[in-house]
Parts: sequence; structure tokens; C-alpha cells
Amino acid sequence: MRNKFFKSNQFLTLRHLIRWTTITVPIAFVIGSMIALFLSLLNLAITFRFGHQWILYFLPLAGIAIYFSYKWWGSNAAGGNNLIMDEIHNPGGGVPKSMAPLILITTVVTQLFGGSVGREGSAVQIGGSLAQMFSKIFRLNTEDNRVILTAGIAAGFGAVFGTPLTGAIFAMEVLTVGRIQYTALIPCLVAAIVGDVTVLSWGVHHETYHIAIVPQGINILSAYLPLDVVLLAKVIVASIAFGLSSYLFAEAVHGVKTVFDRFVAQKWLIPFMGGLVVIGLTLAIGKPDYLGLGVRAPYPGAITISSAFNSGGAHPMSWLWKTIYTTITLGTGFKGGEVTPLFYIGSTLGNTLSTLMNAPVSLFAALGFIAVFAGATNTPLASTIMGIELFGSEYALFFAVACFTAYLFSGDSGIYSSQRIAVPKIFDDEDEPIESIAEAEHRRQKYVRKKIAKYRVGRKKQ
Repeated sequence: MRNKFFKSNQFLTLRHLIRWTTITVPIAFVIGSMIALFLSLLNLAITFRFGHQWILYFLPLAGIAIYFSYKWWGSNAAGGNNLIMDEIHNPGGGVPKSMAPLILITTVVTQLFGGSVGREGSAVQIGGSLAQMFSKIFRLNTEDNRVILTAGIAAGFGAVFGTPLTGAIFAMEVLTVGRIQYTALIPCLVAAIVGDVTVLSWGVHHETYHIAIVPQGINILSAYLPLDVVLLAKVIVASIAFGLSSYLFAEAVHGVKTVFDRFVAQKWLIPFMGGLVVIGLTLAIGKPDYLGLGVRAPYPGAITISSAFNSGGAHPMSWLWKTIYTTITLGTGFKGGEVTPLFYIGSTLGNTLSTLMNAPVSLFAALGFIAVFAGATNTPLASTIMGIELFGSEYALFFAVACFTAYLFSGDSGIYSSQRIAVPKIFDDEDEPIESIAEAEHRRQKYVRKKIAKYRVGRKKQ
């Protein structure tokens, strides 16, 4: 009887839970503590920049310093989030210990001097690097190493945004488009919760956003449906725009990097030139609204994520300006994440679309906030959960519609080139299977070159 109990599924499940909780809790605590330090340093850097606007003019020199930091001490750490994903998919290369301190310092430096980057990428790299270090200490095998790296992603993401459930789902969903790996479910959930609680325990708090009460419209079906179908139609149309903006962002980041790598021989000049472009844009626009995270206002009346939730809180071109700033900053080698700028792009685009479509401003800002993120990262489920965690469950159906629609209309693109494609968004029997976002991008470039060559041949014949 006793032997039968120890071989039962219930006992094996309990042992599995105890083992992974024991492994994950100390790792997530360290990751959460590092994220708390990271967020505190970011806050100090941003506060200093707000009080010393002239520091922007040193952004090109900061870019050179970041380049040589990775060249001399970074090993292969410059691979960032994609390196962690590659290690999960194809173990063997390893995640260097230098990744965590390097990305922490260089992201703070980028923010200090005004680069338009976010926090998520840095948090994920901190989580992945520390998880890899602990994996070696615990002498985990290859399969367990994959699990703990995924849990590291969950801890970093959940801790940096204060969304533990989103962090757990995101870590499992982001690895492969169209498929969620539940192998790491318990470690991811434990890691995300512990990471978030640790950050809060250190006294670091997250931004809060609010959706105003949305009045129900009057339509012919209102007597039969507990849903405003006119508003739902507007949400779908807006979500298509959110998906297209996700596509634009992802393609622009890769495009800027490709262009500079191809035409600039001295690689240390690339971040220097990127810094000069950011300075030039800021001088041309005449205000610093699109520098940095875009969470706090550098002056009263500045356009931020929070202001986008209010009527008149964004310029019609704010989303595009932020896209340009961020893609140039990241594409020329500065370090940081993409997600907070995506929140800015989505919320300001939602603000603009709400005006054009006579829709609730705060609701559309919230929908853009999560939907552009969903399209750029190919994580519609995690993004829907994020909407519920940040804004409440009242509009969960709209959140899901927005995120899944944006996901479909973002195409086979994404900000993570190492993301694998398990299930294509559009089924076409004539297409060959695509393994990753990078391969999809390569095929698109090949197709464009082929079309251009065919066009040139046609012009010559004329």
C-alpha cells in the first residue's frame, strides 16, 4: 500500500511541486532584488535627466561607451533576449554571467542620456542570466536548464511590471508562436509571484492606469445582447491599426539595424550616429516628450503613457514619433527593452483613434497599450491577461478581441528574431514551413530583392 502511494500521480506531482518550488524561490528572490535595484537606478537616472536637459548632448558618447563595454566584456551577451531564447530552444551555447550587470548598467546609461528604450528586455536578460548562473550551481540537466531559464524570464517580466500572472504566461508563450509549453508552468508561476513580491518588499512600486466608466451605446441589438456591438466593431477596426503599428515597429527595428550594419564600416560609429539622430529629432520637434521611457512627464503637460488615457493627452503623431525614436535608439546599438515604448505607442495611437472614431478615450488607450505589445511580441494570451491585471476584468472581452486581432494583423514579424513559429497565423498549403521570425524576415527580404530585380529587368526591356 505504501509503495503504491509513493508511485501514485498525486505523490509524484507533490514531489515535483516541492522540488521546483525549492529551486525557483531563491532564484526568483535574487532576480526580484536585482530588478528592484534596476528600477531604483532607472528612477534616479530619469530624475537627473529631467533636471539636467543638457545631458542629452552626450548621448552619442554614451553610445560609444556602450559599444566598447560589450566588445570588451560582453562576450556573446549582446545577443540579449534572443540569446536566452536560443539557449532554451537549442541548449549548448550558454548565457554569460556578464549579461545581467552589463544590461543593467547600459540600460540605465541609455536612460540617463535620453535614449528611447524600455525595461522589459533588460529585466528578461537579468532574469535569464541569473537563472543560468543558478542552474550551474544546482547542476541542473539540459531539460531542467530550459525550464529554469523560462522561469527566469517569468520572474524578470513579472517583477518589472508588477504583473506576475502575465509574466508566467508570457515566458511560456513568447518562445514559440502558436504554442505554449506547459512544462515550465509551475516554476514560471512561482518565479513570477516571488519576483513581484520581492520588488514590492523592497519598496519599489509600479505605475497604475485607470479606465474611466464606458457608457453603453444604444443600438438595435441592445435589447438582445449584453454588449455594445457598435463599440465592438470600433474596437476591431482600431485593433487592425494596432497590429499594423506592431508590424511597423518590428520591421523598423530590424531595418534600421540592417541599414547601419551594411553602410557603416566602423561599428563604434553606429551608436554615435544614432545618438546624433536622436538629438537632431529632439531639436527639430522642440520638446523632449519622446525621450526615455515615456512614463513620467519631464515638464507639466508633456505627453506620457498616463496622459494618453485622457482626452487631448496625445498628439495625432505621437505614436509615430515614439516609433521613430525607439527604433533608431535600439537599431543603432543602445541597450534596453522594447515593451514600455510599445505601451507608449499603443496608448497614444489608441488616444488618436478614439478621437477619430468617437470612442471612449481611456478604453482605447488601454486597448492600444496591450494590443500593440501583443502584435510585436506575438503573445496575445499574455497581453490579454496583462489587460486584466492592469485595468481590471470588466472589459476582458474587448482586451481579448484587441490582442488577438492585433496579433493576426502583425503578420509573421516580431521584435524577437529567435522566436520559433510552430503554428503560422495564416495557413497556406503552398508555403514551406518557417522555423523562426528571423527566417520569415530573410524570406521577405529575398522576395523583395527578387521583385526589385524583376522590375529592373522590365524597365531595361522598355
